Amino acid sequence: MKPDKQGTNKEKVGKGNPPKSTRWKPGQSGNPAGRPKSITLSEAMRLELAKMLPGDTQERTFAEVIAQQLVRAAATGSIFAAKEICDRTEGRPKQAIAMDMNVTDWRELARQNGLNEADVIGEAQRLIAESGLDSGDATSH
Repeated sequence: MKPDKQGTNKEKVGKGNPPKSTRWKPGQSGNPAGRPKSITLSEAMRLELAKMLPGDTQERTFAEVIAQQLVRAAATGSIFAAKEICDRTEGRPKQAIAMDMNVTDWRELARQNGLNEADVIGEAQRLIAESGLDSGDATSH
């Protein structure tokens, strides 16, 4: 064992190994306050919208002024404003999704065409090999 550079101190101290007197005790956190809380954009917008509009004689908030202008724009023919109001008050309409739930059993289809499973698997392997997509044995599932 090499002699300790610090002389009489037999404790191994260095990068990643601080002196025992400065180490955290069990259950003690190195960051007791945790990560500082940051405000999200939505929170910041809500705070700004809740502020009073400077110089407004009616003492309205920014949110009230914006809502009033949006309603007036919709009333004078703005389709965008009307759509925005509807989306915010009624919720966006649900979108219909068409799906084909008919599942074709390839084994039944093969039988209908006079083929057996081995023929279909062999043809599939040949097509995969020809396409260059073969990244391994196609039957190893």
